[in-house]
Formats: sequence, C-alpha cells, structure tokens
Amino acid sequence: MFRKIIATSVSVALVVTSSTAGAAGFALIEQNASGIGNAYAGQAASAQDASTIFFNPAGMTLLPGRQVVGAIHAISPKAGFNNSGTTTLAPLQTRLGSNGGDAGDLAFVPNLYLSWQLTPSVFVGIGVNAPFGLKTEYSPEWMGRFHGITSEVKTININPSVAYKVNDMISLGFGVNYQRINATLSNAVNYSAAAFGAGGGAALAAVGGAGVEGIANVTGDDNSWGYNLGAMFNLSPATRLGVSYRSAIKHTLTGTAAFSGRPAALAAAIPDGGVTADIKLPDSASASLFHKVNPKWDLLADVSWQGWSTVQSLNIVRTNGVLLASTPLSYKDSWRFSLGANYHVNDAWTLRGGVAYDQTPVPDFDRTVRIPDGNRTWLALGGQYRVSKATAIDFGYAHLFVKDPTIDECSPAQAAANPAIVCAGKNRVNGSYSNNVNILSLQLRMNF
Repeated sequence: MFRKIIATSVSVALVVTSSTAGAAGFALIEQNASGIGNAYAGQAASAQDASTIFFNPAGMTLLPGRQVVGAIHAISPKAGFNNSGTTTLAPLQTRLGSNGGDAGDLAFVPNLYLSWQLTPSVFVGIGVNAPFGLKTEYSPEWMGRFHGITSEVKTININPSVAYKVNDMISLGFGVNYQRINATLSNAVNYSAAAFGAGGGAALAAVGGAGVEGIANVTGDDNSWGYNLGAMFNLSPATRLGVSYRSAIKHTLTGTAAFSGRPAALAAAIPDGGVTADIKLPDSASASLFHKVNPKWDLLADVSWQGWSTVQSLNIVRTNGVLLASTPLSYKDSWRFSLGANYHVNDAWTLRGGVAYDQTPVPDFDRTVRIPDGNRTWLALGGQYRVSKATAIDFGYAHLFVKDPTIDECSPAQAAANPAIVCAGKNRVNGSYSNNVNILSLQLRMNF
C-alpha cells in the first residue's frame, strides 16, 4: 500500500511535459524560420530550403547544389492557473498554497539542415532538430504541487535523408530518424497521507503528524529509431502537391526516482531507485499545396494529422519488474489546418503571413496540471531578405491564442469514471488556465 501511494506521485511525472509547446500536445512544429511566417502552411510542398528534410524529404529535388540552413526559435509560453474550487486533503494537508505563478518558461529551440545534390536525380541531406519538448514550472508551494511542479522534456532528432527525382512531375524522399529523449520532472509528495494510508494514526505520528511534505524528482532517458517519407507532385508549372509521413517512435525511458524531505520512518517503504516507462510518440501525416498565383503572390495550404492516440496510458515499473502504477492519459488523434501567403516585394525581399488552427489531443475530462492544453489559433507574420544569390535571412513571429482550458483533476467524477486514477495523497485541483504562446524565429540559409 505504501509503495503504491508514492508510486502514483512518480508515475504522473515521468514522461508528460509542457502544454505550451508550439504545436498541440507537446509537439514542436518549429522546424525552420522560413515557415513560421506562414504559420507553417504548405510546408510539405513549399520546399523553400533544406528544412524540407523534416517536412518532406522529396522537396530536396527542388534544391540544386549544396545548401546549409540554421535556425533558432525563442518560444515564450504563458500558462496561468485560475483557482475556482481547489480543495485541501483534509485533515492531512495543512495548507492550500498559491496559484503557482506563470508555469510557462522561455525556451530556445535550434534546427540545422544540410542538403546536397549528388546527381541530376539523386539528393542527400541531414537534419538535426527537436520534434517534442519544452518546459513548465510552477512555484514549489502551489496548490497543485502534488500533481506536478516541474516538467521538462528534451528531444534531439538526427535525420539523414535521400531524395530521388523520378521525372519532371514526381519526386520521392525517405529519411531515418535517430531520436534521444531526456525527461526531468518533479512533484510534491504528501508523506503524511502516505503514512496514514499505510499505518493509520500510529504511522502518521511517526512521521510528525499532518502537513509533512517532500519532493519526488524523476529523471529518465532513452534512444530510439523511426523513419519519415514523402512525395512531391508537380501538378502544373505553378502548382505543387506534397504529401509526407513521419513514423511513431517508441521509447522505453530508464532512470531514477529520488525523494527529498523523506522522514526516516518511511525510508524502507519509499526507497529511491530505478524506474522505466514506455511511451510511443505519435506518427504524423501532412498534405500540402503550393500555388504561384503570379510573380508577386504565392498561396500555401496544409492539413496535418497526428496520431496522439498512441499515448493512452503510462505504466511505471521498477527495474526489478514490479509494476508501481498505471496512469491513463486518454489522448486522441488531432488535426491541424493552415493557410498562408507570400508577397515578393522585389528581388531582395519577400513578406509572409499565415493563420492556422491546431487541435489539442488532450481530452477535457482527463486534463492534468502537467498538460493543461487547449485548442490554439495561430496568427503569424514573417519575411525573407536575400543578402546575395547565395545567402538569405528568414525571420518570423507568431502569436498563439489558446482556448482557456478547464481542469478538475482528482474530482470525484473523474475518479469514479476511471478507477485507474489513483488520487490518494493528492488534493482536488479545480479551475481554469489562461494560456498563450509567442514565438520569434531567425534563420540563415547559405548555398555553396
């Protein structure tokens, strides 16, 4: 019983991450700065630079010679909790706590790509990027601390690719993805509740009575493999259709759980030690159009799907094989729709604009403080300045309006509807969030 209660505190915190990533869930669509001004509309068809390796490797056939692209994104999310009914775990929790402050945290996300034409028909390239991640961090004393304080997940993805130009109308592309994931997460632990649940009043007295808390810190990492593929179709001299697919990638994170502030009486019942967790990050598919209306105007459109339903539950297992907890997440597949336009001012300057609607995979009923995500609408502007025939600078800004999500974690209704949710030792968190995201991106492109 003791171990089951504490394991729940760990299980909620191992793999889930920021609700304020650039794309819905905790995906990162910020894979270049040349597309952000269009709200990433038409990225599987535009192939404006070597970042097409991520969006559609077949697009490399539109890039003669050799090209290197480097981009940096400053992503500034806001996630403010508004309390409307959070309760303490009476009588074992002695204080409610604050609203947690702004849980968003500024992050810098880089991308790097290289494409190389080997023959008139064969192109190769490599991309280095971060498809998932970002960070949320509440004040340590906040009222939802037993559900989550810090959530930080970082990925790095290395993506060698090849493209083949079948003829003037059709090109095909394929890539392999080597992906590393690192997670660092924390939440408060209600030691008083754990002691009382395991041994009643005598055990509670042994740890010092009500209100005894500490922090659970969990780290984990893994390396795994996936693939991506795409095709480009020249429907006319002015119109391209691009389709692409990125595979799901399954990770088995291994790491450790450590408990600070643990009373001596609980040292044997709540040991530090190794843990593992399986998660299958979603696959995705896109269909994009690029159409040159005239020498001044381009129109772009995109519809994308992400298979978030692969993330249904999180099982935490000690390295000795004992299952500690099973936490349902109940994600659903999501869709993204975007439209964009380019205006070519002159030979040196291009201006960009775009809008997008990004559907969250997080269901209302099972929303957690770690993923208080909501549907989001993008409004984006950007441009390109061509310094010379070989060098261009891309830049863009996007503001994401996030629909304010509600949360009622560990409510009686939630616990009754899903017996797998274990809320022992945790209070009920009831309220809503005020969320938005600002993204500023800069990129250098060089041909050589």
